[in-house]
Amino acid sequence: MFHVVVRIEVKRERLEDFLALVRDDFTGTRTEPGNLRFDVLRQNDHPLKFALYEVYKDEDAFKAHQQTPHYARWRAGIDAVCATPRSSDKFSTLHPDPYA
Repeated sequence: MFHVVVRIEVKRERLEDFLALVRDDFTGTRTEPGNLRFDVLRQNDHPLKFALYEVYKDEDAFKAHQQTPHYARWRAGIDAVCATPRSSDKFSTLHPDPYA
């Protein structure tokens, strides 16, 4: 499996815009055949900080995700709502062993 963790800090005055944007991306992504999970997390002690936890069948499924209309809308809108540059890390499953 292929995992993506995106960390985002949102401008206070753009919070509603961010919530609409992430809702659109979440809704579209969850319909993709290669997407296994998409969680939108909000930090308890800092409500303008979010994390997206995405799981795809494999890296090809993630690359297919990046070609979708909802991802294009996400890319077009996300920088305007961020208070700081967002970060993104990619991971592969180690345990449980996906091949066992």
